Amino acid sequence: MNVPASGGELPRQQNGPDGDLPLRTLRARWRAASLAAGWRFPSDWALPEVDAVCAAVLRGAGPEPSLAGLARARAAAGAELEEVFADLAALQAVLAQPDSDDGFVVPDLGTTPAQLITATALAWADAALDQIANIQVIDPLTGLATAAYLRTRLDELYRGSEGRGRRAADDHTLLVVSLDLTTMTGWRRVTGMILVAEAMRAALDGGESLATLGPSTSVAVLRRDDTLPSKAVLLRRALHQRLSSDAYIAQIGRPRIRLVRLPATHESACDLLRELGRA
Repeated sequence: MNVPASGGELPRQQNGPDGDLPLRTLRARWRAASLAAGWRFPSDWALPEVDAVCAAVLRGAGPEPSLAGLARARAAAGAELEEVFADLAALQAVLAQPDSDDGFVVPDLGTTPAQLITATALAWADAALDQIANIQVIDPLTGLATAAYLRTRLDELYRGSEGRGRRAADDHTLLVVSLDLTTMTGWRRVTGMILVAEAMRAALDGGESLATLGPSTSVAVLRRDDTLPSKAVLLRRALHQRLSSDAYIAQIGRPRIRLVRLPATHESACDLLRELGRA
C-alpha cells in the first residue's frame, strides 16, 4: 500500500526468526529498486548507514535519524541530492509493495512521507555545506589524503607541467585500486578500505600522493618512470597479503588495480576523480 505524503513513517517490515536474513533481504530489494531507478554507481550504494536504515524499519522505529545519517554519508561520497531522493523513493516503493517478489517496483517520491524527505534533504545539505566550509586534508578512516587535497595536488602538477611546456600525463599517471564491496556490509566494508590503505602506504613509500576517492576506491599519483612496473607489483603483493589475512574480506576476491592516464586539463582531472570515486 502507498503511504500518504503527509505521513511521517515508512511501512513497517516484520522481523523474522532467521537472524539478519530479513535485513539482508530488505537491503537486497532496496538496492535492486534503487539501481533500477537510476542509481549510477552500484559499487558505492551499500554504505554501512544503509543497514542502519533497514534495521530501524524492521524494528518499526522512526527512520528519520538513520535516514539523516545515510543522507550525510551519501553527500560525503559525492551523491547528488536528486540521486538521494530517488534512493529514498526506491525504499518507499519496496516497503509499500512487500509482495513484489520479482523486485519490480515503481519509485515515486510523491508517495514518500514529507517528513522523511525533509530530514533527508536537510542532512544532505548540512553535510554538503560542511564539506565546502571545512575541507579536510586527511581521511580519518584510512589515513590517506582526501579527494579535495588530491585535487589541489593535481593542480600543482598541472601548473608545473605547463610551466615546463609539457603535459601532466607525460610525467605522472594515476594508479587506482578498487574493491568490489557490494556483498560486504557494516564494519567489513570499512575494514577492507583500511587494509587497502595500509598496503598502499607499505608499497608506495617514495613520496607518492595517496588518497581515498570513495567508499571502495583509493588512488596514487605515480611518476611515469622505470620504477612504475615494480611499484605496481609490490602493491599487488601487499594487497594480497593484507586482504587475505581477513577471512571475511578475502571473500570479495582480488582488488582491481589499473593505471589511468591523466586527462589534458586539471578540470577534466577533477571530473575523472569524481567518476573514479563512484565507479
